[in-house]
Amino acid sequence: EDSDYAAGKLAVEAKNWQAALDAFNKVVARDSGNANAHNYLGYAYRKSGKLDLAFKHYEEALRLDPKHRGAREYMGEAYLMVNNLAKAEEQLKELDRLCLFGCEEYADLKKAVAEYRKKAANK
Repeated sequence: EDSDYAAGKLAVEAKNWQAALDAFNKVVARDSGNANAHNYLGYAYRKSGKLDLAFKHYEEALRLDPKHRGAREYMGEAYLMVNNLAKAEEQLKELDRLCLFGCEEYADLKKAVAEYRKKAANK
């Protein structure tokens, strides 16, 4: 495994978003076709509050691999952060299609959508 990729994963686990961004940016500089690295960049940018950059990298991950379940889940969660329930539900629908017998990404996004709706109903 690429040492920068491994360092990036460790940084994500440690919630060290800047180190994760540094590492995964090095990965995509060498291999711009790495959908997983773009997904991790999206995740780290989202956790850093830089949603425009998060969406950019999720979109690139999905352009490279339209079946990337992690990117679909995280993009859906990012849409909830910008109060776009319809777009989050589009990602949930895609995950439902991709995960014939269910998957963690579908379950996680479904839960996030339900929590979002509950908060919206209580406002």
